[in-house]
Amino acid sequence: MELFLVYWVIVGILLLVGFIRLIVDAVNNKPLKPALILLIIGVILIVVGAGACAVILSGLNVR
Repeated sequence: MELFLVYWVIVGILLLVGFIRLIVDAVNNKPLKPALILLIIGVILIVVGAGACAVILSGLNVR
């Protein structure tokens, strides 16, 4: 169970860093691609994590 909490904390930090970097890069007229990649990775991790939580909570036997 602790592993799930660590996973969600890491995803939250990744998204927070992505948003902060996006704002800072936009203000300084730097390329936004690295910040957007962080945000896309964060969204993918949210989708995967939410799917895994849904499978675990529903009790389905996925092999």
